[in-house]
Amino acid sequence: MTWDLLLPTGHGSKQAAGKTSKLLTLRGSSRTISGMGKARKNQKAALPTPTELRLLEILWGIGKGTIDDIVKASGETPPPNYKTVQTLLRIMERKGQVDHKPQGRAFLFRPIVGRGDVHRLSVRHVVTKYFTGSRTELLMELLSDERITREELRQLESLIRSRRKE
Repeated sequence: MTWDLLLPTGHGSKQAAGKTSKLLTLRGSSRTISGMGKARKNQKAALPTPTELRLLEILWGIGKGTIDDIVKASGETPPPNYKTVQTLLRIMERKGQVDHKPQGRAFLFRPIVGRGDVHRLSVRHVVTKYFTGSRTELLMELLSDERITREELRQLESLIRSRRKE
């Protein structure tokens, strides 16, 4: 299976809308990104922008909602602009991050990627970009950080032991 990390290009222009440039390709097992009952194989996974991630966090928190629900659930003062949220959700839908269905005169949006999916893609991005693809280098850096707690070390040891048994 191949995953391509795509970045949007040409922000703001109608001609460039939906166009992306390939940053890297990840190859791995036949894992599938799944969420909310849908599974997609061989879909190009794009790392969400910080704003898209914020909307995903809201949707993960409320499960699903209309644009009004999302704006209210943001808890921001002043609240985000309705039209801006609407535009971002449409972009996220094209990227395969959210889905919608009609509910009366409004649309009900829901996330179709989970937190774990975004976490894995983000870690893969960090490993590739900053650690020359070496997970070992990343783990060594994390373990050498003096801010790691004993509990975190115990959790890592437990995870390593369980992975060795597989």
